[in-house]
Amino acid sequence: MSRNTFANLSLAALTALLGGAAGYWLASQNEHGAEHLEPAVASQAQVLYWYDPMVPQHRFDKPGKSPFMDMDLVPRYAGEDGDAAAINIDAGITQNLGVRLASVTRGQLASQIEAVGVLEYNARDVAVVQVRAGGFVERVYHHAPGDLLDKGTPLADLLIPEWSAAQEEYLALRRIGEPALLEAARQRLRLAGMPAATISQLERTGKVSASITISTPIAGVLQELDVREGMSLAAGAPLARINGLDSVWLEVAVPEAQSTGIRVGQRATARLPAMPGERIEGTITAVLPEANAASRTLRVRVQLPNPQGLLRPGLTAQATLKGADDTSVLLIPSEAVIRTGRRSLVMLAEAGGRYRPVEVETGRDSGNQTAIVAGLEEGQQVVASGQFLLDSEASLRGIVASPATGDTGHAHDHAQIAPALHESEGRVLALSENRLKIAHGPFHTLGMPGMTMSFAVADSELLRGVQAQDRIRFAVRETDQGLLIERVQLMEKQP
Repeated sequence: MSRNTFANLSLAALTALLGGAAGYWLASQNEHGAEHLEPAVASQAQVLYWYDPMVPQHRFDKPGKSPFMDMDLVPRYAGEDGDAAAINIDAGITQNLGVRLASVTRGQLASQIEAVGVLEYNARDVAVVQVRAGGFVERVYHHAPGDLLDKGTPLADLLIPEWSAAQEEYLALRRIGEPALLEAARQRLRLAGMPAATISQLERTGKVSASITISTPIAGVLQELDVREGMSLAAGAPLARINGLDSVWLEVAVPEAQSTGIRVGQRATARLPAMPGERIEGTITAVLPEANAASRTLRVRVQLPNPQGLLRPGLTAQATLKGADDTSVLLIPSEAVIRTGRRSLVMLAEAGGRYRPVEVETGRDSGNQTAIVAGLEEGQQVVASGQFLLDSEASLRGIVASPATGDTGHAHDHAQIAPALHESEGRVLALSENRLKIAHGPFHTLGMPGMTMSFAVADSELLRGVQAQDRIRFAVRETDQGLLIERVQLMEKQP
């Protein structure tokens, strides 16, 4: 090998060695810089609070272990997601989730209410047949309760001995021809309970008749027939009860949330499965004062005409009640409201694909639309479909719904209601100036099981005399920052 060739090979080897060393050094520097990049960025962001992702509504002012779960608290940084009170969802994801928006509009809440009812007898169309004078039952016609009878249908024949003497006296006075005495005798017949038709027959024929046929005074259904052949009856004893069918009542169960605009005199329409295609117009005659505690409904009575007798008590009907509320209110679709049992929420859509939970105060509900009393403004957009997924995401991120504020255009005086207190018992495990760690039993009014957790205390004076391992009875109220102890009572120590 020549000297030149050897020199070239040596130079190439040296160059490669130097290049590898330089590359290793640069890589080491880059790796070292990367190790310190993330801590530097994190150290520059301000921590707002720490929270447990499983219980995001509870916030803590320092890091540590969660009192609820065996996990570290997670920091919430300032400016994280741009707004700590909202979530940002990509447009493609919202489309895949089926998120649908609806505008907050102003208008009149549809006062048409659909409800189910049952036909009943008209309790005002009742005739009670009584005996006007004491006597005996000679004959009972073949009728039974439930029979549909025409007006004037005979029910029973009665023998009334008292009428015989009164009729004989009347005929004797008529032969004398004294007008005053004759009128007195006629009045005595009326006071004895003799019908005007029987008196007219006596005057026409001049023959005494101590028997009378009792007939139905109205057409309808025979509800009761309390008479048998041979019975003796005292004056005023009831013989039968008949319920007319010229009209019937439709007893409608209306949800209490929809009952505000219902008034006596409003029109209603009934549709019966037994009469397909038929619509029967009626009138609301009563809104009964007592609500059904089990179903949370009010009973609304609708009177329906029944000229052909086809409407029978016991049949079911679908009723359409037409109210008369023309007040202008803010409206959103009813499906947009998330009801937690303690409050009502909506997911408010903002610019840039942001969604924020907002607490609202709801008014009447027509089934499809709900009136909003406070919390929203006309023109805003709310999520009408997919809102439960967005609300769950907001809860996991520790976002608390903003409370309902303002008025929607009408003056309302809302009384301030003191938050409810929830009681439990437990053993103090640790305490500081304004916190208690308690192994407590269940909060029955919250539906919360027993566990070990830390509570904030409203006033440090509540902890006077309290020591670790003491058994206490305490009361808390719900706040946006978690459960706050408002009352502490030491329990007697067990011997």
